Amino acid sequence: QIRLVESGGGLAQVGGSLSLNCEVFGRTFNRYRNTVGWFRQAPGKEREFVAAITWERGTTYYADSVKGRFTISRDNAKLTVDLQMNNLNSEDAAIYFCATGRNVISTMIDLEYEYWGQGTQVTVSS
Repeated sequence: QIRLVESGGGLAQVGGSLSLNCEVFGRTFNRYRNTVGWFRQAPGKEREFVAAITWERGTTYYADSVKGRFTISRDNAKLTVDLQMNNLNSEDAAIYFCATGRNVISTMIDLEYEYWGQGTQVTVSS
């Protein structure tokens, strides 16, 4: 079993920044095969991909809507993944979820991820 715990959500102004953190627990987490991703879901909308990182190589993937503004990174020793969010806009407001899966092929597809955190709220005010 793998457990994911998100933190760092909160309130930011348009143009501001927030940093989200995802901590991974579980001995079955595979540093060579697992990918960790961030997804978000706004009220009345479907869950959408935000960013992902492969654990072994650190290869990163981003949704077009966040490229150049968000940065995903991992800490191998702490088993944590951070999502640095800059230049926030109102469309970034959502609940953000951390997820992980083994042998993920399509990083943007939520069905590829087996384990999910509870989510953390991000609110953006104008």
